[in-house]
Amino acid sequence: MEKGGHGGKSAAVPAPHLQPPQPRKERRPSMFEKEAYAQILRERLRESFHDVQYVEPPFDDPIADLGKEWKSALAKLKFANSYRMEPLKKFQAHSVEAKVQQILKESLKDVKYDDKVFSHLSLELADRILSAVKEFGYHRYKFIIKVLFIQKTGQAINVASRWIWDVAWDSWVAAKHETETYVALALVFALYCE
Repeated sequence: MEKGGHGGKSAAVPAPHLQPPQPRKERRPSMFEKEAYAQILRERLRESFHDVQYVEPPFDDPIADLGKEWKSALAKLKFANSYRMEPLKKFQAHSVEAKVQQILKESLKDVKYDDKVFSHLSLELADRILSAVKEFGYHRYKFIIKVLFIQKTGQAINVASRWIWDVAWDSWVAAKHETETYVALALVFALYCE
């Protein structure tokens, strides 16, 4: 009597088909190979969905002091989020206020009130103030600049601004330049973005 399955006959096992050998995959470059490291980063970034605007430099110098090579290298690569919750350097209101006051004084020392001129001048002053504030090198701060020209005609005026505010890191500065015919008011809001 035969041993086997239910029919009494043993089933013939088909011979495995011989498959052609698979071509070997190329060895992935090591992360310690200098040339290959950039390629590994590019591959990882392609798979990543994080967009980050700032990467900490490997030293304590402000970004304004870094060379053009470091800035261009940062512009080409995207990095994952560093999860930094506080600024490298807190906004210094007194130094920014002095700079804004100086800009207003230099720009408006011989200017008479003219509403047509001031519409363009307010935009130019806001741009000058923004570029001067950015030179301080406050990382991850967004700046909002308001420049107001108010003609003196015996009226009173109230200026109000409202924001969602983080009292630990956000700040603001006001600078005023006053003449016989008008008052120029510049407001700088510094908002820290994590």
